[in-house]
Amino acid sequence: MSGTWQAGDMPLVGKTASGARLAPGLHFIATPIGAARDITLRALDLLAQADMLAAEDTRSLRHLMDIHGVALNGRHIVAYHDQNGDFARPKIMSALEQGQSVVYASEAGTPLVADPGYQLGHAAIDAGYPVYAAPGPSAVLAALTVSGLPSDRFMFAGFPPRTMQARQNWFSEMSSIQATLIFYESPKRLKDTLADMAAAFGTDRRAVVCRELTKKFEEVLRGPLHDLAQALEDRTIKGEIVVLVDRAEKIAVTEADLDAMLRHRLEDLSLKDASAEVAKELGLKKRDVYQRALALSKGA
Repeated sequence: MSGTWQAGDMPLVGKTASGARLAPGLHFIATPIGAARDITLRALDLLAQADMLAAEDTRSLRHLMDIHGVALNGRHIVAYHDQNGDFARPKIMSALEQGQSVVYASEAGTPLVADPGYQLGHAAIDAGYPVYAAPGPSAVLAALTVSGLPSDRFMFAGFPPRTMQARQNWFSEMSSIQATLIFYESPKRLKDTLADMAAAFGTDRRAVVCRELTKKFEEVLRGPLHDLAQALEDRTIKGEIVVLVDRAEKIAVTEADLDAMLRHRLEDLSLKDASAEVAKELGLKKRDVYQRALALSKGA
């Protein structure tokens, strides 16, 4: 994707960069995932000029502003997170109603990616207020960049379920997806997650574990899922974790192979269940496999 860089294209009221007032609306800004200098110049401008500041973690944002010399100038940072969204959201919506500019920053990375900002953005859009994004750091894209896995198609799946059974079922549903899979995970659950991934995706499926990206103890481990699970078995894991899993290999299957698999499944399963199982195993569309199974059941 290409484009032309242009100076001063943020939505401003007034023509001067110094002291210019931001256009009314909700402005989402990406913040560093580690190195403080990864903040963008535009994000610093937005922080300096907004009427109201909101953050998932007010202390983190205040510290970031102090590092870069951005003054609060009497403004208060409104805390907005999963636990207080219902309480804090009306305050922010009121500011938008009054024609103010509001900047929201997640604790680290891009807002709305595994972040409570989604509900805020959704509410602002539903109410008809402008919503803007100042792009920047993202753990998802940083991990994809250093992983060495295919980047032409990828899926961010967020955090896996916490319980083993739910996690195994969840991974099983993704096993045939033709895209690089990206997950966030807690260091406490990483070992169990890798084991469940190996069971669902196959022990030889390529994967990458990224830990503490852009921070002092950054680490990137690459290899088959089984090897990664073994390499981390006796280690104490700390820090922010991103796990990436290579896309499923396409299975070359002939029509004769498909028919044989369907006939075998139809001996014990319903038309719907047999089709679903075969489609999942081969990575084919359920509708296409069902139509073939229906034809077989009619003697075609």
